[in-house]
Amino acid sequence: MSMLNAESPNIIEIIEGLNIDILWHPSFSFAPPAEHRRLLAALIDRKAGLDILCIEGAVIRGPDNTGLFETFEGKPKKDLVRQLADRAGIVIAVGTCASFGGVTGAGETDAVGLQFFKKEAGGFLGSGFRSGKGLPVINLPGCPIHPTVLAGTLTALITGVPLDLNTYNAPSEYYSMLVHQGCTRNEYHEYRIEETDFGQKGCLFFHLGCKGPMAHAPCNKFLWNSRNCKTRSGVPCNGCTEPDFPGDDPFFYTPNIVGLPINLPDGVNRPHYLAYKSMAAASAPERLKHRKTEV
Repeated sequence: MSMLNAESPNIIEIIEGLNIDILWHPSFSFAPPAEHRRLLAALIDRKAGLDILCIEGAVIRGPDNTGLFETFEGKPKKDLVRQLADRAGIVIAVGTCASFGGVTGAGETDAVGLQFFKKEAGGFLGSGFRSGKGLPVINLPGCPIHPTVLAGTLTALITGVPLDLNTYNAPSEYYSMLVHQGCTRNEYHEYRIEETDFGQKGCLFFHLGCKGPMAHAPCNKFLWNSRNCKTRSGVPCNGCTEPDFPGDDPFFYTPNIVGLPINLPDGVNRPHYLAYKSMAAASAPERLKHRKTEV
């Protein structure tokens, strides 16, 4: 549904400009169930082509690897996923659940991503899976995915532009930067001007659980609806693009030992962080210290 927020190009321009024939989509298609069944049969029997298969949501394997927690017409959906993936030229995991298991990866559901479960390669299709065009599953994590990421990835794949993939098979074009980069609260972070409550201007990392310094996503590059993002609106980043999302710790809380965060910004070691932040806090400009918004 986030694709409906794509602006330039919008979803109609994307479909028409790339000459995409959407065979079926749960929200955009209006074909009756009988036609949907005929389409699936044609795809499975290789009587119809499937260039790109986009899958949202984790693959449910429970209980006991039967897949019966999630069925389609009485049969495990996981079997249908396997059949379609084996026939697709390209397979894309749309969103964090499809990429890594996400919020559904806990408990008896035994849910996994298509080719990863959290940080571990394998997932449902196995680490050795390759699509008809010889590609691994292309992961586009996000909860939800940013429309620009999906539109840009589809454009590259359809026009033949090579995609540089990172360790988790996600396009580096979109997932090599941190949410922290471009955050309007960066100066407060550098001087350790931290907030303990919402609605203020300071950094949300030290006390309120912001994962922007560790999460890889273009949220502060493209913005949502080209206007805003979590940190700009005063909400901590919850790291929804990361393989271990949602994690074991509560949102809006920074796990710490004697006041020092357990999880530090990407690429920063603990001794340097401790020394630097102590000096930075002591030298913070007065204009940052008096940042409180009057109500």
